[in-house]
Amino acid sequence: MQWKADWGLRFRMFVTMFLLTAVYLVFIGALSVYLGFGFTGIIMVFALFSGAQWFFSDKLTLWSMGAKEVSEDEYPELHGMVRRLSQQADVPVPKVAVVDSQVPNAFATGRSQKHSAVAVTTGLMRTLNEEELEGVIAHELAHVKNRDVMVMTVASFLSTIAFLVVRFGFFFGGGGRNRNGGGVFVAIAVSLVVWIISYLLIRALSRYREFAADRGAAVITGKPAALASALASISGGMERAPKEDMREQAEMNAFFIFPVSGGTITRLFSTHPSMERRIDRLQQLEREMEAA
Repeated sequence: MQWKADWGLRFRMFVTMFLLTAVYLVFIGALSVYLGFGFTGIIMVFALFSGAQWFFSDKLTLWSMGAKEVSEDEYPELHGMVRRLSQQADVPVPKVAVVDSQVPNAFATGRSQKHSAVAVTTGLMRTLNEEELEGVIAHELAHVKNRDVMVMTVASFLSTIAFLVVRFGFFFGGGGRNRNGGGVFVAIAVSLVVWIISYLLIRALSRYREFAADRGAAVITGKPAALASALASISGGMERAPKEDMREQAEMNAFFIFPVSGGTITRLFSTHPSMERRIDRLQQLEREMEAA
């Protein structure tokens, strides 16, 4: 199989960013009107935070996940695997990071193909064999090649800003006792709507991009069955891992290859398709490759 541009994914990324841009223009306008900061002031604040997030997105995400960038001397086999699969995927070799966690998982982050990072947990490396680990890393490299990592990073950042306004708005509003209290309540209500819309848009895109990355991994390695086996092993490893280990990172599920459990609501609005559907599709790809 040869790599083919996924126009379904590209269309979804475009629609997601277009709708999010429209939503955040309304969001910024509401904040400027009801908080009295002024439209220009809020735009400057957003530009400052967005610029910082854009240029330091990979470092910020790695830091928030507890991931540490590692050298080739520390993990020579992991570096060699990432380098080899990057060549097969025809993407620049990303930074390599490791998370000290018993939960078997992996993620990719970054603002572009040239500024990206791939991270795996120590639990993942202990759980999977070499072919399965290659499948997982190829999955993350497919995200980098598809450029959906950049879209998810930007979308998640803007969603987080709206969430923070909702979470801490009451403190700035003084519980509604000062002259700006009413405006703060309106800003909180608008922010809540913005966050809900962002939440749903990000999850709709995330579910599709996982299928695209699974297919991309199959093309890169030529072994769909290895990734299918890895997903089954990761699912079992999740159930055995301590519940407090990395579970508080569930809000970052969209970045992981397999979602960390976050309760009933997280499962209802999952960032990922079910493991069964993903494995079924990979098995179908395996049959197509064998028949070709």
